[in-house]
Amino acid sequence: MISCFKLRQIAKQLHHGAVIAYPTEAVYGLGCDPLDEEAVYRLLALKSRPVKKGLILIAANFEQVAPFIQPLSVKNRGKLDQQWPGPTTWLLPAHEMTPHWLKGDFDSIAVRVTDHPIARELCLAFGGAIVSTSANPAGKMPAKSASRVRSYFANELPVLHGELGSLQAATPITDLLTGEVVRS
Repeated sequence: MISCFKLRQIAKQLHHGAVIAYPTEAVYGLGCDPLDEEAVYRLLALKSRPVKKGLILIAANFEQVAPFIQPLSVKNRGKLDQQWPGPTTWLLPAHEMTPHWLKGDFDSIAVRVTDHPIARELCLAFGGAIVSTSANPAGKMPAKSASRVRSYFANELPVLHGELGSLQAATPITDLLTGEVVRS
């Protein structure tokens, strides 16, 4: 397990605009403070990912993602509560104040309340949701090890070492309102 000191150190770097790499349910992710526009654009540049595609946010609990989404009905909140915390990413209607650099060309935003112990503790140490996108340049396989992250990005970002979760592929993404599976 990761030391509390290391988590606090990485969380502090996030607060100062760092882009980091960290283990998630299936692959290493790249992350940053979602409200730091410069950090998000640095992350997108590292990946060669267009802003129009939008990004995923992960969190330790629902309260950390609530500011980025519109209020939900009791029924829809119940659907989330059945799956979270866990390895399911949901497309939810974005709050009108959610920055365009997070939702891209969409009216929704992808969010997940993770049960991965390191990712969850990272969000708790940071005090909020963080960006989560696979740690790889566009067209390359997602990194499944810290050494693969280093091979892709050299020493451009801090890497939080740890075990991946048990998923073999990226988390599924489902649109909460339509039920459409966007990524299986």
